[in-house]
Amino acid sequence: MQLFENLKKVFSSEQYNAQQAQEMAHLYSWGPVIFQVCRLMIRYGILEMLHDHRDGMTEAEIAKGSGLSDYAVKCLLEASLTTHIVLINPETNKYTLAKTGWFLLRDAMIRADIDFNHDVNYEGWFVLDKALEEGRPAGLKHFGDWPTIYEGLSSLPEQVQKSWFGFDHYYSDHSFDEALQIISANKTRHLLDVGGNTGRFAMRCVEFNPSIEVTICDLPQQIGLMRKATQGQKGSERIHGIGMNILDEKNAFPTDKRYDVIWMSQFLDCFSEKQIVSILRRAAAIMDDKNRIYIMETLWDRQDYVPAAMSLTMTSLYFTALANGNSKMYNTDDMTRLITEAGLQIETIYDRIGNGGHSIIICKR
Repeated sequence: MQLFENLKKVFSSEQYNAQQAQEMAHLYSWGPVIFQVCRLMIRYGILEMLHDHRDGMTEAEIAKGSGLSDYAVKCLLEASLTTHIVLINPETNKYTLAKTGWFLLRDAMIRADIDFNHDVNYEGWFVLDKALEEGRPAGLKHFGDWPTIYEGLSSLPEQVQKSWFGFDHYYSDHSFDEALQIISANKTRHLLDVGGNTGRFAMRCVEFNPSIEVTICDLPQQIGLMRKATQGQKGSERIHGIGMNILDEKNAFPTDKRYDVIWMSQFLDCFSEKQIVSILRRAAAIMDDKNRIYIMETLWDRQDYVPAAMSLTMTSLYFTALANGNSKMYNTDDMTRLITEAGLQIETIYDRIGNGGHSIIICKR
């Protein structure tokens, strides 16, 4: 496993003394309710009020400002105090925002994760054991009877869709500009965006390059969402859609154009190893010596910081319980093995793309 240097140090030795380790174990054992306390301290505006009142606020002032009862505020504040989200001045009994509370409030990545985990994942993870044992997204059932979340994405409740796309877009949007710089070096005229979703990357492509043509290949439902999202926008006439089930091995990749770049962004992590090899083999079948596959993924072992690696390994369990039951966030060794098995060769890997720890793997036949 090709761990980045600081991850090697962290994952090969103990990081805590016995007391710290015990504290972490206690936090994990109460993890679900700590998560809800964090979410509700944001939802009720308590963290925002403490941010605005640097000299602190009393319980009564917070109750008045939030509209909650004295009891509700006391429960939330005491739970937040013991989890280092807020601080208390013992002389004035006023609460202030701790550093952890500030990050909960102001870190956009953390906010996207909170919404995603509450609205999309929280109930589904209750049956994570079944999903792991049976290899199917057992936690998806409370949303609908689809085999994977992708077939049902356009039918999910509005708030669930908002949080799902908010999570997906946060981790991809910040990488687009750097990715387009890398793609432009290939003098790309036609780009095939496999799993292009709602067309956000395709729109950035046509804005960035006034002559590029983009074809999105995705499920018919997603092509419908893409056409709705891009309709009337400048350059949308250069965005085309092909609706197909990419998982069906009988479906060959399109050959209506010679695609200079086959683009797969945060796509292969949605599939099992067998499915990835099948997808890449069919992509390789329409390639020649000049065109390339660009795979953009957040490989968890190529992160600079432990929280980033942790977030990605936890995201694997979203795939387990809700998305499809058999995919994950992969590491470099696994992805390299699958690329090689599909008859492709890695030409270059670009790391640290955007602020989400993306890597772009460029493959040739």
